[in-house]
Amino acid sequence: MQLLPLGVGDAFSALRYSCCLALRQHTAPDSPWVLIDCPHPLRKILHEGCARSGIDLPLEQLQGVILTHLHADHASGLESFCYWFYFVMQRRLPLYLHPAVLARLWEGHLAAGMEQLLPAVGAEPRRMGLEDYFEIHPLSEDQPVACGPFQVSCRPTIHHIPTFALRITDGQATLGHSADTAFDPALIGWLADADLIVHESNLGVHTPYADLAALPEPLRRRMRLIHLPDHFDREESCIGCLEEGVPVPVTTRSAPDQP
Repeated sequence: MQLLPLGVGDAFSALRYSCCLALRQHTAPDSPWVLIDCPHPLRKILHEGCARSGIDLPLEQLQGVILTHLHADHASGLESFCYWFYFVMQRRLPLYLHPAVLARLWEGHLAAGMEQLLPAVGAEPRRMGLEDYFEIHPLSEDQPVACGPFQVSCRPTIHHIPTFALRITDGQATLGHSADTAFDPALIGWLADADLIVHESNLGVHTPYADLAALPEPLRRRMRLIHLPDHFDREESCIGCLEEGVPVPVTTRSAPDQP
């Protein structure tokens, strides 16, 4: 698989877009792909990331958006991206999320801007609901859920609101993604089976860099950092940092990590 970072900054970044990742099955132009989180302005974020990388991500090949949680730096682009699907592509946007995230998605996040549409000037507004815009696919903590050629597993993290870490596999390689979380050794253990691990690091109810830097070196070799504050010194980090528009291969390890 191939991971394309589209946004790697935190909610307050003046230098980078908010967290957003694209994962595609292989490098062919028509390869199926998924989007992890959906900040605004998603179409611009996609355009710039694809231009920098030279990678084309046709929306026709998008298998779905996988949403980790409802904080705006991860979910603020859902309305406009969904409207693009509804008006331009004339189809619903496939959305994969845990039921605890789904519970607040409409009334707590989208309804104010999307609950009615004017069919025409002077017509009565049409009442709209979540199912008019989205194909909803609930994620499960008990078993993987199919998303095109991918299988998606999830696990709750330690954060302000319901948030879920991810493991995504195409049957060969596996990507692990911490989502937003305080440092959690049990979550690290859950992610450790992945071939590539994307882990956040920030202040507050997030993961301190020092805790990740203290992990065994073989594990750190397979880890890349995201959700970093602008002042973070990327050059001095002992863990690689994701960069927008710079693709990263997700390949199967040929042997277990050695200490």
